[in-house]
Amino acid sequence: QVQLVESGGGSVQAGGSLRLSCVVSGSIISGNAMGWYRQAPNKERELAAGIASNGATYYADSVKGRFTISRDSAKNTVYLQMDSLKPEDTAMYSCAHYRGRTYYTSPDYWGQGTQVTVSS
Repeated sequence: QVQLVESGGGSVQAGGSLRLSCVVSGSIISGNAMGWYRQAPNKERELAAGIASNGATYYADSVKGRFTISRDSAKNTVYLQMDSLKPEDTAMYSCAHYRGRTYYTSPDYWGQGTQVTVSS
């Protein structure tokens, strides 16, 4: 059974930074793609950032240049460094484990989510 546990969310003022962590158990993260999704109130869930097993990354246009996804294979942990945060980044952020090596496959496991709130 694969389990994902996120941490690092919180409240921050615009322009600030947060780093989200996702500790994975039951799967070796270097063998699968991982992603960070977010869902704001009354909006659809979107993939904010993804990292493939070969290290290739994807970023939504809205976060490019501000967010960085990375992984530490030794700790089996995926991170999302979020800088220059904006109020529109306010959302529930969830870590996702993909079925395959790329983020073009479907997630098969999800974390419980961590709330990020950015005030102006």
